[in-house]
Amino acid sequence: MILIGFYTILFIYVLFIGAFIYGFGKMKSKNQMNVNPKTSFSIVVPFRNEAENLPQLLHSISLLDYPTELVEVILVDDESEEEFRIHNLEFRIQIIKNIRKTNSPKKDAINTAIVVAKNDWIITTDADCLVQNDWLKSIDNFIQTENKKMVAAGVSYLPKKGFLHQFQNLDFLSLQGVTIGSFGIEKPFMCNGANFAYEKAFFKDLNGFEGNSEIASGDDVFLLQKALQFDSKNVGFCTNKESIVATKSVLSWKELFFQRVRWASKSSAYVDWFSKSLALVVFLTNLFFVVSCMLWVVGLFRYENLLFYFGIKFLVDFIMIMKSANYFNQRIRYVLICSLVYPFFTSAVALYSLFGKYSWKGRSFRK
Repeated sequence: MILIGFYTILFIYVLFIGAFIYGFGKMKSKNQMNVNPKTSFSIVVPFRNEAENLPQLLHSISLLDYPTELVEVILVDDESEEEFRIHNLEFRIQIIKNIRKTNSPKKDAINTAIVVAKNDWIITTDADCLVQNDWLKSIDNFIQTENKKMVAAGVSYLPKKGFLHQFQNLDFLSLQGVTIGSFGIEKPFMCNGANFAYEKAFFKDLNGFEGNSEIASGDDVFLLQKALQFDSKNVGFCTNKESIVATKSVLSWKELFFQRVRWASKSSAYVDWFSKSLALVVFLTNLFFVVSCMLWVVGLFRYENLLFYFGIKFLVDFIMIMKSANYFNQRIRYVLICSLVYPFFTSAVALYSLFGKYSWKGRSFRK
């Protein structure tokens, strides 16, 4: 009976991931940029204690191939412990203080920036990111040719050596692959705030973050889900590889654990059945593998069944990761060992996120 339950969840998991693999294949990369830049962007960067990373981000922004009159940069300081000063930058740039009103510093920062933003479009990124020269040009091209009011785009990790980085990279590639695949099957439910753009007027039509402002994270996902409920035809994913933003992986397992707890804490507040069902199936698939290993150790689960369960899961995950790695031009290593460790790690993250609190930027939050 236990075996039937395990295989049933595994079968549903394969159907989900298989659908995302199919959807990913439908999302062809469109790298042509054949329109004149027209969209005006306010680049919003919430930050806290990022004096080391911000100069690198701003340098990459200074190299943008985009009309300077169509770009402004708004840095929102969320109670940093050290002062950050702006050095030379071609684009208009200002630093403002975050006005805290809710339990979510990042949502407050975006709301604070939108009040002073002069341009028609908001595009958010993180202080530890780097953007490509044609970042805005590719987003603008997508907005004009596809006539969208909200645009998600890809995020990848900067190359780095070591098992910890490779573990994060494989996990992140799978998340990005599922994100792109979900847009391909017209069931998007996830995006990344490190590369997320929306029309300022559309944000106001959605009443911004109203309804989820007390959840510390989710400035990206919950806004996307509100937009999909309001007008899904105006939401799209830009597959132009020039739109991809690069970010840094974290430096310790503890930091990674709490980062993933922060991400996982959002899933209980998902509003549509598809994303809720997927989150539950992914959790149970990984948890059942952990339970299977424990049962095998005490002689209550056959080795052949354990190997079959892991083999099927590994195969479908590997196909998804490979598709994503090819798109993001990422080299992958330690795939087998990471696939064995991941169910234990993610099960611990999911269980902890249901009851525990997490640390983020030197502060503690409850879910």
